Amino acid sequence: MSITLTDQDKATIRTAAYGAVSLLAAAADKPHKTATNGSTALYSATGVVGHVLAAKSKDIQLTGKTVAELADLVLPALTAAVALLQKQDPAEADNFRGTVRVAIDAARAHESRPGPVTAEMVRKITAALDAA
Repeated sequence: MSITLTDQDKATIRTAAYGAVSLLAAAADKPHKTATNGSTALYSATGVVGHVLAAKSKDIQLTGKTVAELADLVLPALTAAVALLQKQDPAEADNFRGTVRVAIDAARAHESRPGPVTAEMVRKITAALDAA
């Protein structure tokens, strides 16, 4: 199945995926390592989602001075990204969900034991992915 994504659709997908990693980094005790590991996983994605995430772009808008402001932007973007992909190709929506979940796991791989703050952020990200 062929997918046609607008520039806005692509921006939503990128903002959602990289935003999820940013939320985890904001909640982590080693934010740089968390962001690096999560971003590497996103860059390694395949399919349409992989092409969108790997594209050089400046349309990722992760503004916000607090974690709450960032979450207000990212969590709805996660749900919107799944919904827009689901309309065109349910398999690609599943690919997106899986890609973000792998990025979450990769971002947390350096933790010997996840703390409650990180665990709660993962729960919120997962709920947003499953809300569509």
